Amino acid sequence: MVKVVSLSQVKKLSIDKSARAVSLETLIKVLDQGSYSNISLNNSLKHSNLSIADQNLATNIVYGTIQYRLFLEYQLKGLVRTKLTEKYIKPLLLMSLYQLIFLDKVPDRAVLDEANKLAKQYGKRHSAGFRLVNGILRSFTRRGVILPAENNPVKYLSVKESVPEWLVQYLIDNWGLDKAKSVLNSINEPAKNSVRISKLADKEQVFAQLERDNYQPQWSKLSSDDVILSHGGISESDLFEEGKLTIQDEAASLVVEAFDFEQDEHVLDACSAPGGKTVQIAESIVNGDVTALDIHDKKLRLVRDNAQRMHVANKVKTKARDARKATEIFAAGEFTKILVDAPCSGLGLLRRKPEIRYTKRQQDLQNLQKIQLAILTAVSSLLKKNGELVYSTCSISMEENEEVVKKFLQAHPDFELVPFKLTKLESKTGMLKIMPDLDGNDGFFIAKFKLRG
Repeated sequence: MVKVVSLSQVKKLSIDKSARAVSLETLIKVLDQGSYSNISLNNSLKHSNLSIADQNLATNIVYGTIQYRLFLEYQLKGLVRTKLTEKYIKPLLLMSLYQLIFLDKVPDRAVLDEANKLAKQYGKRHSAGFRLVNGILRSFTRRGVILPAENNPVKYLSVKESVPEWLVQYLIDNWGLDKAKSVLNSINEPAKNSVRISKLADKEQVFAQLERDNYQPQWSKLSSDDVILSHGGISESDLFEEGKLTIQDEAASLVVEAFDFEQDEHVLDACSAPGGKTVQIAESIVNGDVTALDIHDKKLRLVRDNAQRMHVANKVKTKARDARKATEIFAAGEFTKILVDAPCSGLGLLRRKPEIRYTKRQQDLQNLQKIQLAILTAVSSLLKKNGELVYSTCSISMEENEEVVKKFLQAHPDFELVPFKLTKLESKTGMLKIMPDLDGNDGFFIAKFKLRG
């Protein structure tokens, strides 16, 4: 049986209707029109008058419904006997099922009453939607949750953990059934609230302030600069506005740690936006600069804003260019170090970005590998002799990681993998993969190359 999630933020149900209306409007845009969930939800919340508690409820409903979409659709099996013609009906059914199954602080009668009200509000004149929604939800409350037979592990895990069958099979093929179960179970756990303290700030003082502000901070088990907070809202704090910390996952923070920085550095961050790692590099170098490269100038504004807030703008340059065409604007051997945090499938971020599981296909992994290799090939010529090149992705796939490394080395024999030590981890092979079931972190891959002198 799936895990039941508590919604501790729900204190009152007096204005749940507005929260659920926002949820439904957002889900219609996401599920019917293909909009991005974060953008649609933020816009909806911005134009609402919801309390913090009801904003939390709407956020929970939207992301929970998307996260468990496949599982929730399976619950409609045997209950829907007609075509759902009105675009609001399926999103309303799914979000109502999510509340009935997962939000144990919300009474079933409240979910059903609000679903009926929304069906009347959104339905066409003389619509049968109200009776349809009411009948399906009441039938579900009598029947309960259903799952496929466990003797078909791919189908069973696909529905139970709400992940496409191709991805379940992929995990089993590469890591075995037990590891696949562990990874799939972990990605449906809540994402941690992780922040990285600036290297320019006093870590102990920042930590103490977080304690005073009741964030109940805990030091990361992976990164010496990261702290796990008990709740969100840090972007509204003085510590954030003053540039003493930034929002960054522990695994992502490890990428820059792989470099061995010296006194005078000229670094290229080839795929920079939104600039978290660019800023981290700038904090780490004593002399020199880091050039942030991104294909979109609009995204580079985010890099500049981040650098300004974190007090490293004087070390950051930006250039708008496709990294595959970097040789058009930079000279051979110009940089002492290069970071390629490559565009990828994001399969390591399924906990944080639930819609990825429904939008990616296995063929995407091969297509992305071509782009990743093209970027590595282009920027590798810009590295100085004995310079370091770090390649990273927020994916766990073999195609985007180990296979990319293998093919790059085959085509560039003057490069070699080199071992690297992080504060709390090390890689003796020159490659490090962090799986999503490691203490609730994002999945990440890091490889470190050196250009022979």
